[in-house]
Amino acid sequence: MLAKRAAHGRAHGAANRVRIIGGQYRRRLLDFPDSAGLRPTPDRVRETLFNWLGQDLPGWVCLDLFAGSGALGFEAASRGAGRVIMIERDRAAIDALEKNRAVLGANQVDVRRADALAWLANSREIFDLIFVDPPFDSGLATAVLADLARHLKPGGQAYVEQGSEVLPPPGFIIHRSGRAGRSHFALLIKE
Repeated sequence: MLAKRAAHGRAHGAANRVRIIGGQYRRRLLDFPDSAGLRPTPDRVRETLFNWLGQDLPGWVCLDLFAGSGALGFEAASRGAGRVIMIERDRAAIDALEKNRAVLGANQVDVRRADALAWLANSREIFDLIFVDPPFDSGLATAVLADLARHLKPGGQAYVEQGSEVLPPPGFIIHRSGRAGRSHFALLIKE
């Protein structure tokens, strides 16, 4: 399994790196720490997701819960999101996110160290798009989805990635879904 995880985090032959695939930071590499459960969304899946979203996110307000490597949030920032809040509790991941934000000059990205469920429970912010990609096989997506509707504007969207099929909570429909290896992913729209 260790070899599989190391191979998963490779971009251009370097361990624990993922590349941004589109927008103003296209081809830039993000370093991330080796942490249990940290599996960045693969390039092919991110490309599919942003094709579904329409490539550009001009002025969108996005939330990247369980930010991990930051691949989803930095991809959104690269594609014109006006604000991206990244929530992560792991200190090593936070340090890497802060470093990557500085290297990219991504001032629209706000990195916060917090438990994702606690932060979501106490937040009153509303978003255009929320990324829900918790540590693999943690089961945390179900708890997040139960509280997601109040954090999205009408017609807002949520991207969910987990180890089992994504089932929409009440008030959401699945716009698109797919599977890559053991990962199931879906783009939900708030009704």
